[in-house]
Amino acid sequence: MEINPHLEPKGRGNLSVDVKLRCPKCHRTFEPSEKLFICPYCNQPLEVIYEPDEKPSFDEIRRRSRIYGIWRFKEFLPIKTSNPITMGEGSTPLVRVEKLEKLIGVRRVYVKFEGANPTGSFKDRGMSLAITLARESGSKAVVAASTGNTAASAAAYASRASLLTFLLLPRGKVALGKMAQSILHGAIIVEIEGNFDDALETARRLAQREEFYPLNSFNPWRLEGQKTLAYEVFEEIGVPDHVVVPVGNAGNISAIWKGFKELKNWGYSDTLPRMAGIQAEGSSPIASAFKLGLDAPLFTENPETLATAIRIGKPVNWFKAWKAVTESSGTFEVVSDSDIIRAQRLLAREEGIAAEPAGAASIAGAIKLAQNGYFNGDETVVCVVTGHGLKDPDSVKFHPTTRLRAMSVDDAIEKVIKSLMERSNKNREIEIKRQQVAS
Repeated sequence: MEINPHLEPKGRGNLSVDVKLRCPKCHRTFEPSEKLFICPYCNQPLEVIYEPDEKPSFDEIRRRSRIYGIWRFKEFLPIKTSNPITMGEGSTPLVRVEKLEKLIGVRRVYVKFEGANPTGSFKDRGMSLAITLARESGSKAVVAASTGNTAASAAAYASRASLLTFLLLPRGKVALGKMAQSILHGAIIVEIEGNFDDALETARRLAQREEFYPLNSFNPWRLEGQKTLAYEVFEEIGVPDHVVVPVGNAGNISAIWKGFKELKNWGYSDTLPRMAGIQAEGSSPIASAFKLGLDAPLFTENPETLATAIRIGKPVNWFKAWKAVTESSGTFEVVSDSDIIRAQRLLAREEGIAAEPAGAASIAGAIKLAQNGYFNGDETVVCVVTGHGLKDPDSVKFHPTTRLRAMSVDDAIEKVIKSLMERSNKNREIEIKRQQVAS
């Protein structure tokens, strides 16, 4: 079979000497290139295979300043550079959520809060590496299709690298917070009459041209940055029993799984987690097919969910995600939009963590899995919350709130005291009912 010219290696740049690219489906290997992304035989996004020359201890890595973010793990990354494009991405909080532990019914539940990244989502991990590679390969412009988070991250990191940014967005389907970030960072925005998959096809075709470097997750180099989430979890608590991840274009769950596998293959750990991928109803081509016992996704032309970041009907990395779940003896689950909103509210009001709807999907998924008896109770579960609540300010309309209007200082004091007494009485009634149920 003849290899398309745009898929042939163009040069190694600053890639590590031992790095290779491999098709996750047919297992053919290729010499790496910054512009080689897709297997010409299987049409699947390739994966990076890399064995580090040096394997520092995690004690040594901990001593490195956290301002270096993912680059604290420089020996584990396939690109060698002394000047990465970075804003300290990674090093995000791993927060134990004890109230949700009781609800889910397991020993420990942690939230890996990716909303604490510089642009407010997990995309920054991969963007740091991909933009660094784009700059060092001589690209003049970058291009990305996005439901919002990739766009915001690409625009920010490309600005630092002095690269022109073209963003392909489905018109009217990008949350306000993410659109605002893209505009603020000066990206050129192309709004397409269609969905994310139309935008992605445009990005893939533009990527065939020498002028453009693509930043979507069919680019395996970007996923190398995202795998560092696994390293950080291991650094703090070791290998958890389960990792629950929202799934849209399906690159993140496969990247995290790859990170944990590397830790085991390189002798750092003895175990692996079970991976659970969560999709929203109306946008669940992988999860729905998995639950039906099929061996391929049920792609949809018109995905719909209020969790806009995972509103994708034809996930380009579906095979990698499927492989991550099956290799780990994990599962996929489907949650409704109402499940997601309930989880978003629980996370914010019980644990103080503001997640965008797509990020809260992991919490909704963990709750549903627990209800279905998936966990045995004596386990550690890590839920990846992929983006900050400020990414989608419109989602607050789904949450009830109390707003009091006061005409004066005295009126404000009177209303506050009255509200406090009403709330205290209500909480007392709830506690009495709980005790009655318990007895």
